[in-house]
Amino acid sequence: MRHHAFGIEAEAEEGIAIAHAWIKKELGMRIENNPDVIVLRHGLFSVEDARQVSELAAGAPFIGEHKVIIIAAARAYHEAQNALLKIFEEPPRGTYLFLVLPSLGGLLSTLRSRMHMLEPHDGHRKLVIPEIAEEFIKATREKRSALAKKLATGRDEDERREHRETAIALVNGIEAAAYHCEGLTLTKHTALLSEIAILRGYLYDRGAPVKMILEHLAIVTPKNLA
Repeated sequence: MRHHAFGIEAEAEEGIAIAHAWIKKELGMRIENNPDVIVLRHGLFSVEDARQVSELAAGAPFIGEHKVIIIAAARAYHEAQNALLKIFEEPPRGTYLFLVLPSLGGLLSTLRSRMHMLEPHDGHRKLVIPEIAEEFIKATREKRSALAKKLATGRDEDERREHRETAIALVNGIEAAAYHCEGLTLTKHTALLSEIAILRGYLYDRGAPVKMILEHLAIVTPKNLA
């Protein structure tokens, strides 16, 4: 049975390249100048963006038997993920869907269950740690607290949303560093990853206290992740 919906944990361009490689190998489709290979790039993936995906998927392929839609985003609102459930569960015949996110840890279980996870063909993912996460890991407790305070403020709704997205990128970066850190005991490693997953879940709630969440992250993140 061939899967029709996929999740890829990677930065946008790396994830798109992974999707392209699968499309060429499994579907025999050309990528360049092909109207049936659609790439959508988003910072924040919204409900309106999810509706656009459903509309694009509903149309028939232009030149072949298959249509591919690749969605690359920095993060996706839970409401937007809910809006994707139906199309990811039952894509139109011949349609393949890919969702690329820097971290799949914030995915709803209902959406994750509808996707097959793709890795690079060589099995090796490029480790990308955002600069904000590297700065946070190496910082003193006082500097971590100052950064948490900065990301918890904003002059208007747009700036507060931008800061929340930065906070999520920070959490994702620390998670990536934790996965590849060999300086922790198994118990501490497991506990840290569990804490990160919980804190990220809180950040996806737009009413959650960002400063309190990041200050807790500052306490539980060891400096030997660097």
